[in-house]
Amino acid sequence: MADFLAQLAGVELRYEEMTHLLSDPEVVGDPQRYAALMKEYTGLTPLIDCWRRYRGAEKSYRDALELLEQGGLEPDLREMAEEERESARAAMEAGEQELKLLLLPKDPNDQKNVIIEIRAGAGGEEAALFAGSLYRMYTMHVQRLGWRAEVLNLNETELGGVKEVSFSVQGEGAYSRLKYESGVHRVQRVPETETQGRIHTSTVTVAVLPEAQEVEVQIDPKDLKIDTYRSSGAGGQHINKTESAIRITHLPTGLVVECQDERSQYKNKDKAMRVLRSRLYERQQAEQDAEIASARRSQVGTGDRSERIRTYNFPQGRVTDHRIGLTLYKIDAVMDGELTELTDALITADQTEKLRAQGE
Repeated sequence: MADFLAQLAGVELRYEEMTHLLSDPEVVGDPQRYAALMKEYTGLTPLIDCWRRYRGAEKSYRDALELLEQGGLEPDLREMAEEERESARAAMEAGEQELKLLLLPKDPNDQKNVIIEIRAGAGGEEAALFAGSLYRMYTMHVQRLGWRAEVLNLNETELGGVKEVSFSVQGEGAYSRLKYESGVHRVQRVPETETQGRIHTSTVTVAVLPEAQEVEVQIDPKDLKIDTYRSSGAGGQHINKTESAIRITHLPTGLVVECQDERSQYKNKDKAMRVLRSRLYERQQAEQDAEIASARRSQVGTGDRSERIRTYNFPQGRVTDHRIGLTLYKIDAVMDGELTELTDALITADQTEKLRAQGE
């Protein structure tokens, strides 16, 4: 506990130093330094606010304890002092837990925007239809949070399903909340294409990539093979008219990215490069994560793409997240974008596991 408090005292000194620096004309006149300081200052503010509340509760506890130890108090005054002591003790315990969570190592990608890729898996047309349902679910969820979604590439089927869709999400802390969606999503329902009322099981894969900036991933133009072609498929906006669709192949890794959503070849290339950059960044992150001891890796994590993470059972009206054993009987609400309860439970489980690992 002493090390814990000493660490916080050191953080508070740094916070106070930044408070003075942010009002220094020399710092204010340097936009790059000012922005970096402000980002650090903003990031530390919740921790410092919690720390100061904890110290306030600690002072109240000590004052009440000192009063009780004096003896000779009137019954009413003693009762008030005991209530204050217990209230302050509870506030200290809650504050200590909150501080431990705030001090957990932060995922450097948590504040990034994301690129979400949804692909139909096993199940043919029904998988494509469910991929379209998941795309709708996520876009509605993004709207509920006040964020913005932008389609990067969309490949639809003749029946209105989605073979593959990539879209970006811009919002404060987008990756911190959406990263838990990566993995295999399984659906159990009677497909629209089923004539005998049988329940089918299909799968869709979801990948959530932190959107990387150019400075984070250097791509040598010599490593790229860029092809143009005419838009095709049910989703093509201007099929067989112009060769505006783009296919980029990253030769060293073999990664291939396609984009045909825009009428402009330049815009399609720009979107495809955003996806490629994020895929390469994710690959770098995966290589780094593989070096981390498994004992220190979160049991909830962000989900491997091959891991079945969730089942949507329409006949029973339930959604089950297999990583934390949570079942919600509100499938209609979930499919309409109400993912907050699921996400909050996953975040809590992730934090609990990290606290446990930290205590080992």
